[in-house]
Amino acid sequence: MAPPATIRQGSVSVHRATPASSNWCQSDYWGAHCSNRCQCQNAALCNPITGSCVCTDGYQGWRCEEPCDPGHYGKACQMLCQCLNGATCHHQTGECLCAPGYTGVYCGERCPAGSHGPQCEQRCPCQNGGVCHHITGECACPPGWMGSVCAQPCPFGKFGINCSQECPCRNSGLCDHISGQCQCAAGYTGERCQEECPVGTYGPQCAKKCDCQNGATCYHVNGACVCDTGFKGPNCQERFCPNGLYGLICDKYCPCNASNTLSCHPLSGECTCIAGWSGLYCNETCPSGYYGDGCSQPCNCANRADCDSFTGACICAPGFMGEHCSLICPPGLYGTNCSSTCVCQNDIGCSPYDGSCICREGWQAVDCSVQCSSGEWGMGCNQSCTCANEAACDPVDGFCTCSAGWRGDLCDTPCPDGTYGLECQEHCDCYHADSCDSASGSCRCLTGWTGVHCDSVCTQGRWGPNCSMTCTCENGGSCSPEDGTCVCAPGYRGTSCKRNCSPGLYGQRCSLSCSQCVHSVGPCHHISGHCECLPGYFGSLCNQVCPSGRYGKDCVEVCLCTNNGTCSPIDGSCQCLSGWIGEDCSQACPSGYWGPDCIHSCNCHNGAQCSTTDGECRCSAGWTGLYCTQRCPSGFYGRDCLEVCHCQNGADCDHVNGQCACRTGFIGYSCEQKCPSGTFGYGCQQLCECMNNATCDYVTGTCYCSPGYKGIRCDQAALMMDELNPYTKISPALVSERQSAGAVMGIIFLLLLIMAMLSLFVWHRQRQSEKNHDMPSVSYTPALGISGTDYTLPDAAQTSVSNSGHCFSNPSYHTLGQCSVTQCHNNSLDGQSTIKPKSKKGDRSSAEWRAYCNLKDLDDKTSQWGSRIWPKGHNSTCKRKTRNLYICSIVVLVAAADRAALLP
Repeated sequence: MAPPATIRQGSVSVHRATPASSNWCQSDYWGAHCSNRCQCQNAALCNPITGSCVCTDGYQGWRCEEPCDPGHYGKACQMLCQCLNGATCHHQTGECLCAPGYTGVYCGERCPAGSHGPQCEQRCPCQNGGVCHHITGECACPPGWMGSVCAQPCPFGKFGINCSQECPCRNSGLCDHISGQCQCAAGYTGERCQEECPVGTYGPQCAKKCDCQNGATCYHVNGACVCDTGFKGPNCQERFCPNGLYGLICDKYCPCNASNTLSCHPLSGECTCIAGWSGLYCNETCPSGYYGDGCSQPCNCANRADCDSFTGACICAPGFMGEHCSLICPPGLYGTNCSSTCVCQNDIGCSPYDGSCICREGWQAVDCSVQCSSGEWGMGCNQSCTCANEAACDPVDGFCTCSAGWRGDLCDTPCPDGTYGLECQEHCDCYHADSCDSASGSCRCLTGWTGVHCDSVCTQGRWGPNCSMTCTCENGGSCSPEDGTCVCAPGYRGTSCKRNCSPGLYGQRCSLSCSQCVHSVGPCHHISGHCECLPGYFGSLCNQVCPSGRYGKDCVEVCLCTNNGTCSPIDGSCQCLSGWIGEDCSQACPSGYWGPDCIHSCNCHNGAQCSTTDGECRCSAGWTGLYCTQRCPSGFYGRDCLEVCHCQNGADCDHVNGQCACRTGFIGYSCEQKCPSGTFGYGCQQLCECMNNATCDYVTGTCYCSPGYKGIRCDQAALMMDELNPYTKISPALVSERQSAGAVMGIIFLLLLIMAMLSLFVWHRQRQSEKNHDMPSVSYTPALGISGTDYTLPDAAQTSVSNSGHCFSNPSYHTLGQCSVTQCHNNSLDGQSTIKPKSKKGDRSSAEWRAYCNLKDLDDKTSQWGSRIWPKGHNSTCKRKTRNLYICSIVVLVAAADRAALLP
């Protein structure tokens, strides 16, 4: 016997026992002898012993018939969904199905600006800066706009958010529908247009200057002058009296100084002085600090400046400048109107009033051109130097600059041992010497050494007293100048430096151990200790990968990868970014593919282009959505559905090119034109058939007759009463509709008759059942085909029927009763005899009716009614008191249906 088998799915083990036979239970059976059928659903496995179900991911229940509860998914429905904002997750994979208005892996992000709805695929229709709701797409309009798509400005008198604020403008001022700012009518100003124009101005925005003279005022709206008494003219420029005279009869001479007088009043003789003059007779200049007409304008000058009595222009004092004499002369200038140039050198500046120089520290003389004398320093050279040991003194700040070998603030301290030079900042550079000079730094060498720094021994190959002996060292080794012993160069050893360092050692005296080379072909070099790196690595330990763009031995090869492909530092092979393939990543993905190595297939539709990098679809004109499967919303077309349709009169526009599909009765580029006179219908391609000056409907072609005519085409003369009949102007379409209505009414009447017959049949069956419970039941089939299998009879009844030879035999009814007929076709019970279908509509031969009994049993009314339906020549009747009255009723019903089919 074979051992039990084990089936694993996930972490659940199902042991399947081996049945007595050598065959396993089929996958849908379990139990002893595999006699029980598994009830597991949704691809779940069935335990062959117990029949228990092992559910697949996403299902639960004892038959695995139920998906995971909401909020759970995966194996045994134990994983919690991480979807947010009302999203649901797939019960098998846990993938989030976002609610409208949200997107992202976990549906935690709102739709991007400009989109909303399911999968954020619906385009926001908001205009004029409106913001749409990320779920419903409802527009939140900015101030000044209203409507479902924020396309309507606020009505007159309203502004702001939701047009809820009342405009505050007065005096017929208009307000901006966004900010509410008032645009004043001519003659008014102010934030709310509540103020009249200032005196002397008028018109829109009070921008025009009044041109009224002689003290006249002007109207703030249109600038019309209102003249003072004694003056006239459009600008009040004319006097009633001639110049030089005044009084009621112009008989007095003006007492004003004529050269300084603008005019004298024609009635009172009062003098009006020109600008810059004052006094009773205009013979006095303006007092200090005033200027202008009537010397009423105060001067606006600073720093003790005077002003011109006529113009008010400031006359600045020396050292000042500017329109109001408020600015001091700029550096380098001085005097009246700052017109003179300073001549100072090495100065801080010069006086703006008289140009005198202010010298910097360390300089003197009138023009600051002479440096302070030796031993003096500071402002005006009034400080004495205190430096020692011939140190120099800075004329600016008195700082001592010490000579070589000295230091300190006063240069009175010598340099310490081991230092020399200026400020003792240099260090002696002597190796084999007693000391160095504190001033020059020259070394005092020990015996046996030479050179500037006393660091030179005998020349190479020489040693001993006065370098008279020859060295025997090899491989760059040097010998001791005292005793001639060899000092080997790095990487060599031995008395004569003939041998290399042992493996694993390098450097001076072979005392250094090689570092652990990471990617090297062997031990380090015996001289430098450097590792010999494998291709793709460099560095002293060969632990650094080649820099970007390089590969191979010593990283000398240049990578050939393009389009930001990653180059292997070892052999230079390229690893391409998403959207590129080829040895050097120079080939873009073929059309229809994207992603790394172009393994993903594009899912874009309707001619959309797929990005080779991320698979994003770039929709063609007229399409939108994530995969370009949705047409542009109604009213939009073109690329990205940004174009607005211009169709009129309810026409639809093509979502690709915006071409208008006009409705019946309209033509034109935007369907703005009705059909020309004499045409109608779709595309205005049908010609009107109206006559006698009748008008034609541009949509339906209906003729509207002129007085005196009637008919579908208005081609018939009409009597006076016919003109009042509205049906004389009907169209051919309406005539056809009335004929169709008559046919529909006939069909409805026939259905009502059928229902009445069926009700009669049911009523009769109930009565028969009450009278005789032994009477056999009757059933019928909808079909009229006759077959022996459509009914069954008891043996006794079969004998009776077979002997009669003239019983009623309808293949659609099964009965045990015997017909009272004289001649009737006997249908054999073996199912071999059938009634042939009629060959032509309305033509029934007597053979078609042989399957029905004589209809004598029907009452007189039924017979009279039925006689209208039977074909001519048929003389069948039914007895009034027959048990099978319902059979006759059905016969009448069938005949009525045939009769109705013959009607036109």
